[in-house]
Amino acid sequence: MSAPIVHGGGITAAAATFGGRPEDWLDLSTGINPCPVALPDIPARAWHRLPDRHLIDEARRAARDYYRSGEILPLPVPGTQSVIQLLPRLVEADRLVGGTDNSVAVSAVTDNRVAVVSPTYGEYARAFASAGFAVDAVDDIAAIGAGHRLAVVVNPNNPDGLIWPAETLIALHDRMKAADGLLVVDEAFGDTDPALSLASRAPQLSNLVIFRSFGKFFGLAGLRLGFAIARSDILARFEDWLGPWAVSGPALSIAASLLRSDVSPIRGRINERCAGLHGVLTGAGLQLSGGTALFTLVADARAGDIYTHLCRHHILVRKFDYAPEWLRFGLPPDPAADRRLGEALQRFER
Repeated sequence: MSAPIVHGGGITAAAATFGGRPEDWLDLSTGINPCPVALPDIPARAWHRLPDRHLIDEARRAARDYYRSGEILPLPVPGTQSVIQLLPRLVEADRLVGGTDNSVAVSAVTDNRVAVVSPTYGEYARAFASAGFAVDAVDDIAAIGAGHRLAVVVNPNNPDGLIWPAETLIALHDRMKAADGLLVVDEAFGDTDPALSLASRAPQLSNLVIFRSFGKFFGLAGLRLGFAIARSDILARFEDWLGPWAVSGPALSIAASLLRSDVSPIRGRINERCAGLHGVLTGAGLQLSGGTALFTLVADARAGDIYTHLCRHHILVRKFDYAPEWLRFGLPPDPAADRRLGEALQRFER
């Protein structure tokens, strides 16, 4: 079994090392909206009863309209991490083929290779490696070939914010389909720029799976909710493997309500907080190397020292073992947090 991957978060561990109460730390280590939306009213029956079919169907219809996925009803899942770990099961026994009949043909397994455009969210490579697949970390989709059973592209990418144009991804999908392969596009950070999404094209792309995060944009990561968008037989497999009642009634109720709400104020607030963060970082002389509206990547030879310095001021950012010159900064929740970060950075000895 491979070692767990270090992700953002982990305030408890940071406080155990550097002191202070976890609740007093400023957590900038994730890409989650730090200004969570107000929760809508949740019917008492959503808490009292097992999540019935009408709750699931209502959330799926709301997600279809929000993601503009046409005739595809996105499948609610208990966080996209749950279906990332199911991907090896999707390809280990069958070769997925396209076509209007949405069939799945069984053929001899000749190559257990997958490609992950990297560096990116590490759980994809870990899930496949743990299942016995050979994982090729490629830095360009041009390196993805007919020998790959599945390819993963995170768009926008985490942690550098790299964006792949829709037409480029569609061309990759067509190459994968021609080789009986599958393309997975993770749009976890796509809500701040919906024009980047392939969801509206998904009904015409039979060998495409899209993952969407709910909690990052709405600031409700603790809800553990995401959506999968794909052709019906793939979604049926995910639903079967996840088992009954995989997503809670309250989560489904919240999703159905918020996905039908006006989200423009949320985007406006995120953009405002992003501008505040950029002002702090550039004011401290740091080089912005990428990111999305929900996080910013900094490249600096002193990244390790800056990380430790900020921890001593009870501010947690994200560092990377594979890129020691990188730090990822999530959004401060308000101007006071901007000032706290700025003051700590100004105290850093250069």
